[in-house]
Amino acid sequence: MSGCARQAGITSQAGYAVDTRHPAPSHSSRVHHLVLHYTDADEAESLTILTGPRVSAHYLLPRPARHHRGQPLVYRLVEESRRAWHAGDSAWAGRRHLNDTSIGIEIVNPGPDRSFAALEAGEAVRWAPFPDAQIAALIALLRDLIARHDIAATDILSHAEVAPTRKIDPGPAFPWRRLFAAGIGTWPDVARIARHRQALADRPPSLATLQRALAAWGYAVTPSGRLDAETRGALRAFQMRYRPADHDGEADLDTAARLWALLEQYRPEALAALDDRDSER
Repeated sequence: MSGCARQAGITSQAGYAVDTRHPAPSHSSRVHHLVLHYTDADEAESLTILTGPRVSAHYLLPRPARHHRGQPLVYRLVEESRRAWHAGDSAWAGRRHLNDTSIGIEIVNPGPDRSFAALEAGEAVRWAPFPDAQIAALIALLRDLIARHDIAATDILSHAEVAPTRKIDPGPAFPWRRLFAAGIGTWPDVARIARHRQALADRPPSLATLQRALAAWGYAVTPSGRLDAETRGALRAFQMRYRPADHDGEADLDTAARLWALLEQYRPEALAALDDRDSER
C-alpha cells in the first residue's frame, strides 16, 4: 500500500496533513445577523451586479418566484462561511462592519419610483410590492438560516436599520408583519403600544431620551439632543419597518410608543435602565 494513502479522519493538503478525528464541541456560528435588501433592479441585472467585482450577497430571491421540482428556487451566490460584500459601512447593537458577522439576502424588487433624494425631500414615493410566492420562499430560507445559525429575533434586520443614513431597503412595502406571523423577527404588541402611548403622553420623552432608546434597540445613534441626520435616518428606518404607512423620520409620540413596546418585549433590561435614567431628570 502506498505511504500516501488517505487514512480515516486524516486528509492531505498542500504541504501538510489535517487530522479531524478530535472535534471540539465548544463552538458556535460566526453568523449573528441576517440582513435583508432589495436589489432595485430586475433579475438579470441583479445577477450581473451581485456576481461582479464590487458587491455580493449570500442569497438572491428571484421575482417572479422560480421553482425546481416543486420547491421555490433561491440563488446562492456566496457560501455562508465566506464574507459577502452587502452591508458596507454598517452597525447594530454595538457591532460594526456587519459584513463580518452577517448573511446578506437580496430580494429582486424594483424599489421606489423616486430617488433617495426625493424621499429625503418628503416627496410622494410609490413602492413596488413583494409577491406572495417570493415572500413564501424567503420565509422558508429564513427559517432554515435561523435554525442553523441560532439567530435571535432582534438580529433579523433591514439594510436601512444597519445603515440608516445611506440606505432605505427593503422599504415600507416589505411585509415584516407577515414574517412575524410566520415566527420570524420582531413586532410590537398592540396592547403595549397603547399603554406606552398613554404613559408617554403624560410625560413626553426628551429627544435625548428617544435617542438613548433608539441606541438601546440597536441603532448607532448618539444622544445629542438634536434631530441630526443619524437620528432622522434611524427614525425613518424604524418607521418603515414598524409603521410603514408613515415614515417621515420625525420624532413623534406614536413612534416612541412602538419603540418602548419593543424594548419591553425584547430588551426589558434596556428599558428599565432607560426609565431609571429618565426618572433622574
